[in-house]
Amino acid sequence: MKRILESGQFSNYREGVSLDSASMEVANLYKSYFGKTTVFISHKHDDLEDLSGLIGFLEKNYNVKAYIDSKDSSMPSVTSGVTASKIKERIRQCDKFILLATDGAVESKWCNWELGYGDSQKFSSKDIAILPLKRKGYSDSSYKGNEYMQIYPYISFYEGNETYTTGGYVNRGYYVVTDDEKGVHNIIPLENWLKVD
Repeated sequence: MKRILESGQFSNYREGVSLDSASMEVANLYKSYFGKTTVFISHKHDDLEDLSGLIGFLEKNYNVKAYIDSKDSSMPSVTSGVTASKIKERIRQCDKFILLATDGAVESKWCNWELGYGDSQKFSSKDIAILPLKRKGYSDSSYKGNEYMQIYPYISFYEGNETYTTGGYVNRGYYVVTDDEKGVHNIIPLENWLKVD
């Protein structure tokens, strides 16, 4: 299992992805993309290459619609309390919340604030997940993830050689993993997690 994915993991999906289309106001997004799960992606603005790859990966493979605030033209040009209010509204309106947890995002006060607010809106419904992403070529131990992030489900990649406690093999692919207090991994395919009940 790859618990911490690597920068560039989704680079094949960047082609044809417009970050501008991921910044439509969510109300309009619902009208245009009715029937699709909407995902608020919290990210550090410096991580646009990994962000565009992630958006392409989610939209092309799972038929969801991603929302990012960094390209939202309705956001104030100067960060303010209005920005925070609008971000809170977008998080509430989206079905799911994913933190693209690069080292920069882990250190960002805005990403941490969004995660805290996303927690209050999505945690009890299991609609929140962390996507840990280390720098390309670095070891897992170099990743700066914070201890408190361990309470959240996280997106991981299974190679297909791991087994369930029942003995059967886990299919190769992406999963949302929740660790219980004994360290047992409870997994759900990312495709299933992204479906709205």
